[in-house]
Amino acid sequence: GEEFTSRNSVPVLLNNFTDFFLKYGRSRWRSIRVMYFTMFLSSVGFTIVITSIWPYLQKIDDSADASFLGWVVAAYSLGQMVASPLFGLWSNHRPRRESLVCSICINVLANIYYSYVYLPPSHKKYHILLARVFVGFGAGNVAVVRAYVAGATSLTERTSAMANMSACQALGFILGPALQAALSAIGEKGFYIELLHLKFNMYTAPALLAAFFGVVNIVLVLVVLREHRVADDGRQIRAINCVSEDQVHVAPEIEGSIDHIAVLTSNILFFIILFIFAVFETISTPLSMDMFAWTRKDAVLYNGIILAAVGFQSVIVFLVVKVLSVRVGDRPLLLGGLVIIFIGFFILLPWGTQYPKIQWIDLQNYSMPDILLAPPLTTNGTVEPTGCPPEQTWCQYTPAIHLAQYITSDILIGVGYPATNVMSYTLYSKILGPKPQGVYMGWLTASGSGARTLGPVFVSQVYTILGPRWAFSLICGIVLAAILLLMAMYKRLIAFSVRNGRMEE
Repeated sequence: GEEFTSRNSVPVLLNNFTDFFLKYGRSRWRSIRVMYFTMFLSSVGFTIVITSIWPYLQKIDDSADASFLGWVVAAYSLGQMVASPLFGLWSNHRPRRESLVCSICINVLANIYYSYVYLPPSHKKYHILLARVFVGFGAGNVAVVRAYVAGATSLTERTSAMANMSACQALGFILGPALQAALSAIGEKGFYIELLHLKFNMYTAPALLAAFFGVVNIVLVLVVLREHRVADDGRQIRAINCVSEDQVHVAPEIEGSIDHIAVLTSNILFFIILFIFAVFETISTPLSMDMFAWTRKDAVLYNGIILAAVGFQSVIVFLVVKVLSVRVGDRPLLLGGLVIIFIGFFILLPWGTQYPKIQWIDLQNYSMPDILLAPPLTTNGTVEPTGCPPEQTWCQYTPAIHLAQYITSDILIGVGYPATNVMSYTLYSKILGPKPQGVYMGWLTASGSGARTLGPVFVSQVYTILGPRWAFSLICGIVLAAILLLMAMYKRLIAFSVRNGRMEE
């Protein structure tokens, strides 16, 4: 009997071992997919109201002007910048469900608050500002999401997982405005729900839909998400914030120090990448109206189509990056993406002898000094003036940017940005290694939020005062500085396990 037991114990143990890892693998990837969905909803929450904020602001508060709109748009990024390190620190020491559920609840309540900002008798614009701050604060869970995916994947899995997460984020940015456009069919008036004292219209419906998505997300986090953490070679390791049911069959953690110079470099590169894209998004509408004499309606329509196309192109790039990274590595893709972005902005530099159309028609009664001071003129009061506004004096001597330049630049930036975006924080997560990454990912997310806050301010000031030649020359200089920084630190931007001699590159 003892001989029979000993002979059969090996296959029994092997079967139990296999069953455990199959179950563990399924649970791990289900949890990772919940993180994909959370990232997707974070993007949707940002973009689903972005095109309707300005008319909503004008409708409920006459005192709101365009400069205040800038603060409202920046409020989301400011809230996220403050919250990201806090939620990251929380997730390092407690089960991630706690920080995720708390942040999503804040996001849900903030969207509901946004839907009711018309109720206060005064200062309604400040209520919109505060609501967007809280929506951004709730979106600070992006740091937790990135830290979870980084910690739950091996080195060989991570680039693919990060690319999938970025693709979900890009889809959220695409579908958010599409959902807003679909909900605009409700109209400004909509209908009134007396029981809830709610005006359900094209302005409040998107925020309420985002709140509903948040509730669904909370359910998925509570029901599906489990704590998983693996070493760079794929072995399961003990998590500080792990519940007891997951603390079985674990391997000891890899010891070693984090290269903080490489960490700082990665944060700087990520800041520059997000800064560049924020500039690209901000400048597209005023640049196209000035250079191509598009009306406001045309600019919104055509740039919407272009940005949607760039968004779909980005999803394709994310999928291609998954394949290329296996063949060429993360650092060459990051460097190549920055070079492509540099070429994209270099192409936007004005050349030639053709100048943009100036925003006036009748010059007969004005001398040149008077023209520069005169308001835009039209043939009648109903025609919208198009072209470069005369108060931008650089319009007189700066060559026009052609539509072919603009489209080519959009395509190149649409290739370079997604590649650099996913490679920067994939490489960052590998540099950090298997140790808890919540706080570090919080700082990375905060640096990106800071870039999205400063980028629009920078480009709007430089472009308005000095024109596209100076604006895009400075951007080219910034991208070139990022390329030189990456080349100087190239050998230090390696995975934690490689640096500490645990794995070969």
